[in-house]
Amino acid sequence: MQSYPPEGAFLPKELLAQVRQRFLHVDICPYSGKRIFFENAGGSLTLASVVTRGAEVAGIPDNEHRDNPASRAMSEIVAAGREDLATFFGASSGVIFGGESGTECLFRVIRAAALSAEAGGSIVSSAVEHPATFDATAQWARRTERDWIEVPFDVDTGRVTAAHYADCVRPDTRIATILHTSPVTGMSMDIAEIAQAIRAVAPECMIIVDGIQHAPHGFLAVDEYGVDAYVISPYKAYCRFNNGYAWLSSRLSVVEHDRLSGKPADAWELGSRDPSALVGVSMMVDYLDWLGTHFADVASRRARLLAAGQAMQAHERALVYRLLHGGMTLPGLCDYPGLHLIGPADAPQREGVVSFAVEGVDAKHIVAELGERGIRVHARSDDVFSGNILRPLGLKAVTRISLAHYNSTEEIDACLGALAEVLPRP
Repeated sequence: MQSYPPEGAFLPKELLAQVRQRFLHVDICPYSGKRIFFENAGGSLTLASVVTRGAEVAGIPDNEHRDNPASRAMSEIVAAGREDLATFFGASSGVIFGGESGTECLFRVIRAAALSAEAGGSIVSSAVEHPATFDATAQWARRTERDWIEVPFDVDTGRVTAAHYADCVRPDTRIATILHTSPVTGMSMDIAEIAQAIRAVAPECMIIVDGIQHAPHGFLAVDEYGVDAYVISPYKAYCRFNNGYAWLSSRLSVVEHDRLSGKPADAWELGSRDPSALVGVSMMVDYLDWLGTHFADVASRRARLLAAGQAMQAHERALVYRLLHGGMTLPGLCDYPGLHLIGPADAPQREGVVSFAVEGVDAKHIVAELGERGIRVHARSDDVFSGNILRPLGLKAVTRISLAHYNSTEEIDACLGALAEVLPRP
């Protein structure tokens, strides 16, 4: 039986060094000094190219659709950004639009779907979801006088499955939401399988996916999911804070929604686009393209993105394994008594996030102690963002360590060393 991680799971050291050089503030915070960044689920590190190229474009005062060279250049940047988004989403059809944030895009899409769907029936959402969909579906079920059905998740695995949805979806289910990856449990869901289970019962159901947490941990393939909407937030995928993007299927894109009267039926954007945001997306896709060239000698930009995603996933899973099981001399999280890990230790569905609670030790205390030792992590609590997930788990709070492909084994070992000083001895 092959041991884990397998040979070649980690990014080669020379390549990892090149990767880290492309990001800002990799190991130094401008406010607190030297630190290790394990708070990627809260927002990833930002590519230097996103900031520098974005600043160049942000300084141009010209808008699109004017008769001058600068305006035409802005239009080219916006068009290239849209094309790169389609490549990143893995979308060969449908509509992509930008909004204030990923959460705003989800609320807007759910609202439009709820107001345009046939009256009556139900709206379905899972308890494992972020409030961006969990709260939005509950609110719009109430406002449209529909049944709101909460799909439970498996508290042992931290996942919701097709079987869970099959038990809750009805033939009159109008809208169903799915979370691709949880920023609390760290687990990814089988979107295509869940969508298939939903459509087996309710073929016309509008299926809307929150892909915000999954986007930085591999690759997207909306053509293969069989869903109607997929939403991301680029700040979690190496871009700066500024907006979110939604992909819509051809049928969802033309439902009644807010738009200027003279615009096409599938126009969703209100107002001018920010070229500096879209050039940031292009810089992110360029980066993934560059990374993919180290793993696939292919002509297709999309294929190189897939190769990059697979390499990123392998590296992250190997890092998570080291965090959970330790190194040669350092105990892993699984070695500590009284430590409750969300989800199975070696679940292949885990994407870069390890959340845990320690009996008798407050999660915020662990965060503070690790912070004093230069390790940046975060606590998730029974609040507006995570309460619906933690309550079924019977937990008031968890410490979350979240990784990305630019993190290293040395950083994991430093974290394990700090944990050995903070947690009760194994």
